[in-house]
Amino acid sequence: MGWLRYAESGRKIDCISNPNTAYPIPVHVEEVNDILSVAQYVLVVEKESVFQRLANDQFCKRNRCVVITGRGYPDVPTRRFLRLLIDKLHLPVYCLVDCDPYGFDILTTYKFGSLQMAYDATFLQVSEIQWLGVFVQDSDNYSIPQQCLLPLTVEDKRKVKAMLHRCYLQREVPKWRFELELLLYKGVKFEIEALSVHSLTFLSHEYLPSKINNGGYI
Repeated sequence: MGWLRYAESGRKIDCISNPNTAYPIPVHVEEVNDILSVAQYVLVVEKESVFQRLANDQFCKRNRCVVITGRGYPDVPTRRFLRLLIDKLHLPVYCLVDCDPYGFDILTTYKFGSLQMAYDATFLQVSEIQWLGVFVQDSDNYSIPQQCLLPLTVEDKRKVKAMLHRCYLQREVPKWRFELELLLYKGVKFEIEALSVHSLTFLSHEYLPSKINNGGYI
């Protein structure tokens, strides 16, 4: 979804005429060529429901961007296509995930690669990606109601503690590590959709534009 045009095996995909049209990620990324775009940035969102919310709000048309979702943990074609976009277009890339251990793990999969596929990390990781949210402190900054905050489970806490041992967090993204520590300290989690408690369009009309335009990412 977004301001993007590319050709795949002789078949042109044109999203410029309708920037809110969704297309599947190409499986054979090596066959993609002639990528053109007037987008100003790429936004990666964790899940399909948020992607659909942005499409309904005509987010790409209003903000001139490309939005991609891996529908949870991203598969190899999604990560390869994102890597290709950044290599060809040289655009800023932001990631929006739930404020929970699994959202954080998905974020690190995009940036550092999958632990299960470390041998292929060089070709798949997007080291340029910046974390847009949602952050632990967003629950206070945006007045998320208490009923939208869920306590971390025993499994959640175990996962957070395990992730804190990853050496790249301290070495390369200490601010990310701090957010993970804060998540464990606060003991609560919440989803991106919790922002919709203000209005259905709050995410696309206020939260995301404010974060991107004011440098509210790490």
